[in-house]
Amino acid sequence: MARDEQLPEDLYTGPIDLAGVRELDGDETEPEVPEISYDEQRYPARPRRLRPRDNLRGSSLRRIRTDPRTANGTNPSYVEWLVRQSMLKDADVLARPLAGQPSMWRHAYARPDPRRAIATSDAWFTAYPISLITRPGQSFLAALGDEQLWSAFERIGISAIHTGPVKRAGGIVGWVDTPSVDGHFDRISTQIDPAFGTEDEFRALCDVADAYGGGVIDDIVPGHTGKGADFRLAEMGFKDYPGIYHMIEIPPEDWMLLPDVPDGVDSVNLDVPTERELMDRGYIIGALQRVIFYTPGVKETNWSATAPVIGPDGVTRRWVYLHYFKQGQPSINWLDPTFAGMRLVIGDALHSLGDLGTSALRLDANGFLGVEKSAEGLPAWSEGHPLSHAANHIIAGMVRKVGGFTFQELNLAIEDIRDTGAVGADLSYDFIGRPGYHHALATGQSEFLRLALNQSLQLGVQPVQLVHGLQNHDELTYELVHWATRHGDETFSFRGREISGSQLAEEVRADLTEALTGTADYNRVFTQNGIACTTASLIAATRGIARLGDITDEDVPAIRDAHLLLSAYNAWQPGVFALSGWDLTGMLTLPGDEVADLIRVGDTRWIERGAHDLLGADPSATRSSAGMPRGRSLYGTLPDQLGDPASFASRLADILRLRREHGIATASQVDIPEVAHAGMLVLVHRLDDGDPRAEAPMQVTVLNFSPEPTEGTVRSEQLVPGSIVRDAASGDDIGRVDDLQSFSVSLGAYGAMFLLLQAPEAAAE
Repeated sequence: MARDEQLPEDLYTGPIDLAGVRELDGDETEPEVPEISYDEQRYPARPRRLRPRDNLRGSSLRRIRTDPRTANGTNPSYVEWLVRQSMLKDADVLARPLAGQPSMWRHAYARPDPRRAIATSDAWFTAYPISLITRPGQSFLAALGDEQLWSAFERIGISAIHTGPVKRAGGIVGWVDTPSVDGHFDRISTQIDPAFGTEDEFRALCDVADAYGGGVIDDIVPGHTGKGADFRLAEMGFKDYPGIYHMIEIPPEDWMLLPDVPDGVDSVNLDVPTERELMDRGYIIGALQRVIFYTPGVKETNWSATAPVIGPDGVTRRWVYLHYFKQGQPSINWLDPTFAGMRLVIGDALHSLGDLGTSALRLDANGFLGVEKSAEGLPAWSEGHPLSHAANHIIAGMVRKVGGFTFQELNLAIEDIRDTGAVGADLSYDFIGRPGYHHALATGQSEFLRLALNQSLQLGVQPVQLVHGLQNHDELTYELVHWATRHGDETFSFRGREISGSQLAEEVRADLTEALTGTADYNRVFTQNGIACTTASLIAATRGIARLGDITDEDVPAIRDAHLLLSAYNAWQPGVFALSGWDLTGMLTLPGDEVADLIRVGDTRWIERGAHDLLGADPSATRSSAGMPRGRSLYGTLPDQLGDPASFASRLADILRLRREHGIATASQVDIPEVAHAGMLVLVHRLDDGDPRAEAPMQVTVLNFSPEPTEGTVRSEQLVPGSIVRDAASGDDIGRVDDLQSFSVSLGAYGAMFLLLQAPEAAAE
């Protein structure tokens, strides 16, 4: 046999002991017998299968038998690829370096502190990544960190930027990313989306903001994710990933209950009979209190069924999963035994605060974190659930623990905002007054706005707890949840008669719909939630302008004045003031045919998200780098406006200067009195920084929501007779409080006054 030939393995009996072979030199002596080894002594004549070589075969490398391009659970490389980019994996990695560190105990975290948050930054610019026109080749994040922009913001009085969602969003199908279905609020990663810039550019933005004494606010989404790596691993039944979501595995014997999933899609929304059948069989909790974004044939329930998905264990599964919002936004389960959902969200928050350097976080859609089966025949408990309060307390507490603060977008009843704010987020988005001030402008009457503001005070929500905003990326919300649901059967006095809360909501909703979309062809109803419009297009509609092309240069001054009135309303009361690039440049809505593909399935909000150029970075651009069409601006760029004292931005700077100089952001609201003229609104404040025992001057904000000049009397039991009334803008004394605790004012069309009251003793001195 040649030296390089080998015996078949079944004839191979072990290594040859060359040392024991006698030399064949003619010596006939017995060969030397070697000493027995330990191995031979311990395992005499053992079977071949127990030898070390055979015993170790079970732990050798396993070779992939599937095509390496396969995108399902049978391919370990695909599963590993998903794990590497999952948010849950990142959360585990991010948490470890912070565990046991003294930095985690340096900040108070138990209770919200809105005034501490406001002291950090009280006037915010709310950006929307895909709509900002930048310099050629410049990313969105680099544009936000531009020194020229921060210099303009400093002149106006803006001290913080809310970036909007800039992390990767949308989904994954196979090896390919799919686009966002909800403006990047369907997050799938902690990574910055390359379309908006890099992590280094985000950190540089935070450094520039800090140099200007400001801050940067990021988003987290504690209620849902997109259909990214985490959801795909959950569908496979992989490790803890199903625990992230409200998803229920349906056994194969009941797959006949589920709808078929056509090729090209990964899930199908359940119809109402199927939802009921699965509830009756004990699989799901059934219908919830609302179907948000309800659209016949698209979303009729809050549940969807997946297509069959094979996991790494070889098992094929089908699931039914909850989504409060769109089908591509599976809801997070905050009380699964793995606590995987909680770990994912907290990890995302720590990444923004610690790794990127933000000072605060917006909690998107955080009022829907708990669901529970209700009594027979009633919808499941899904709004105002105690688990939502507990989860928000955990999130906000963790953010405060590392030195930041949070604000929440909670469109529920005033009591829900109060209760969540007692332990959770430091600030809440103002869904109380926002529909009210739009209604006041649309009707020229402030009655509903005054009713809403007084309800807020009576129920324990001070405006200092709120973020008072103009336009953002969402529609003008007119769900009026407070009135339509929790107080639907309660009686309220409105327009000289007693009506129920639900009737009140219907009436206000009808007023807004008619005023903003009845004749104007450029604002659109958005599903059942509200109206898609910009602030400028809203004002144009209230002025009776029917078509976009009918808005001329002659219309701009009146639109600008009404816009400044709304700015004064939001800025001249306690709390945060916020506005967007659409506000700063006076953007109108886009013609529907320019975003036809985006609004085809009913999301009309895209008409209000036109691309805009704050600095004149690229005058020739017809679209943003993300592809949004450029809209029409009524006011122009910030550099041009700041060179014109009569412009929107220059006059806004005057409004914010008064706000800053007199500390109204942290004041206490003490009265919203009745008014002498239907279009007037009066807000009375103590400039006490929240200390009711302090000696503090009084301030009165007086507004005219009518397009006509008006005169009236301001009367409040909080006013001290004999006090001098001074116009803070001009420095002129305009009167004195009489013995009936009142004084007279005159306001122009869309007029606004910031009045200071000097007590009689101080006036005498």
